[in-house]
Amino acid sequence: MAPVAHDKGLDNVAVHWPRTNQYYDPVAPAEFVDFGAVADAPEIAAPTGALALHIAKTGTVRATAYTELVDLLLGLGGVLYATEAAAEDEDPVIDPDGCAWIAGGLERFVEGHEKFGDLVTFDTVAEVMRTAIAQGRLAEQQLRWLENRLAALRDDAGNAPHWSFARSELAILAGFYRRCADRGFAVFADY
Repeated sequence: MAPVAHDKGLDNVAVHWPRTNQYYDPVAPAEFVDFGAVADAPEIAAPTGALALHIAKTGTVRATAYTELVDLLLGLGGVLYATEAAAEDEDPVIDPDGCAWIAGGLERFVEGHEKFGDLVTFDTVAEVMRTAIAQGRLAEQQLRWLENRLAALRDDAGNAPHWSFARSELAILAGFYRRCADRGFAVFADY
């Protein structure tokens, strides 16, 4: 069960791991300054550039928009809210291994979405996931699980979520978690 404070928004803040005092120390944005170069590329989608620039300036991802997608891709609930840690009365933190897991899932999705182009929608996400699952073990069981998850994301009228991401935007999102994993940073779920 995810925290109740969804309406306030969720930031995923890069922090030093492990904490050395009562609070986690944020990572200096300089660790992400190279993300800013993406924002300056002339052919980059506006949402991609905005995400990259925000990461470069703050060392933070405004994660609210990505929570449903990441939960679907990784097969759990509240991933970016770090609800598993919170349920264990721990701080809502994604450790470096968790960051690597998130990054890996996003990277595989971005690669699998290449043949569908740069626009990521609910329908293209479903197709990428169906393709990936069909090639694995226990495909029939996992496809049933996927169809149930997809149905649960639809509203009462049967309408799909209005997801519209640039594939490059999700590559930048993956890059944030990969940077945290590679440099031994954690991510604090601030909401």
